Amino acid sequence: MEYNNLNKYLDLAINAALKAGSKIMEVYQSGNLGIEQKIDLSPVTIADKAASKMIEELLNSSGLPYLSEEETFSSFEERSKWELFWCVDPLDGTKEFIRKSRDFTVNIALIDRSEPILGIVYLPAFDCLYFGGKGIASRKYENVEKASVSEIIENSVQLPIMQANNKFVILGSHSHLDDATKTYFENIIEEKGRGNVEILIRGSSLKMCLLAEGLADVYPRLSHIMEWDIAAGQAICEAAGCNVADWTGNRLIYNKADFHMPWFKIDRNQ
Repeated sequence: MEYNNLNKYLDLAINAALKAGSKIMEVYQSGNLGIEQKIDLSPVTIADKAASKMIEELLNSSGLPYLSEEETFSSFEERSKWELFWCVDPLDGTKEFIRKSRDFTVNIALIDRSEPILGIVYLPAFDCLYFGGKGIASRKYENVEKASVSEIIENSVQLPIMQANNKFVILGSHSHLDDATKTYFENIIEEKGRGNVEILIRGSSLKMCLLAEGLADVYPRLSHIMEWDIAAGQAICEAAGCNVADWTGNRLIYNKADFHMPWFKIDRNQ
């Protein structure tokens, strides 16, 4: 498709992310999370469900198919015919949300067949939004709640914002700090020297946004993750000039029969 026509989708997705974030914060501040357990034993809350319904309702006006972690999936036979569709994680970082960390996000991505071409990541607890995609520079806007969508787009700051950091910064996850990841960390420390490496542990797709912003050098993922967890973040990272590939160097593929993603690594072009 022509990627110079994405602005109408950008406006719609930002609005949906903000409205979903507002729903999430209502639940967050109420203390009544309504925690349940899904079939895969992962937690889900009232906020996940309310945000998903809000996003679906608002994105429906685009006329595009919709894939969300919290909704019933269309069959692969049907999905394989989709050319352009939304891929959504209405509340990424549910475990962070439950433990009252602020590292949770709303992720909305637009996928062209198997490739994310637009990404919006909203951090409602930080009131900060990131977006980017094909033909749209990766950008960041803070104090989102007080701004209109047009103000956000017009006044946002382009990424990366180059930071003065003498150390090599590796990103890791609160919930998925497994042995393979620890070994990767240790190898980097051995290569660069312990005093030259900083390990930054954060939750959700915030990690990908920090990399796009220029606050880290690499994010290795060597554990379980799903398409909707990273689609929006990938679009933002690539728009900021980062490399995104699986562990063998191949491009990540979306809208597969199985939504599980392979191990991957995101790093900055140095």
